[in-house]
Amino acid sequence: MFSLTVRDHFMIAHSFQGEVFGPARAMHGATYVVDVEMKRPALDDDNLVVDIGLASVALKKVLDTLNFKNLDEEERFAGKNTTTEFLAYAIFEQLAAMIPAGELGPAASGLTAMRVSLHESHIAWASYEGTLPTVAA
Repeated sequence: MFSLTVRDHFMIAHSFQGEVFGPARAMHGATYVVDVEMKRPALDDDNLVVDIGLASVALKKVLDTLNFKNLDEEERFAGKNTTTEFLAYAIFEQLAAMIPAGELGPAASGLTAMRVSLHESHIAWASYEGTLPTVAA
């Protein structure tokens, strides 16, 4: 399996609901480093997994919808605890939707899986990995 990873970062504010979150129930901020690993079993005719420039632009586009936002005020997250795990999945879903739309270029049609990892710090991170639907080239 071949893979290509792109990285970026974003900053948010949020709070959580539920006793399990202790002091994180209060408003607090987080700065995440995001790694997106895209996978495919064979390289395309140009020996690419995916166009690294287009993958970087797509990730930035997704993160720009979150960066410097108070997630408690975002309608799409109403009533949700925007945990690191939850956000990894949300970013995965947005990026996955960009593939059939052509935003990651023709090489992306061969992608079979993707992993989104959000690093809260150098000692804690969470990921979501899933398979991607086949896209007609």
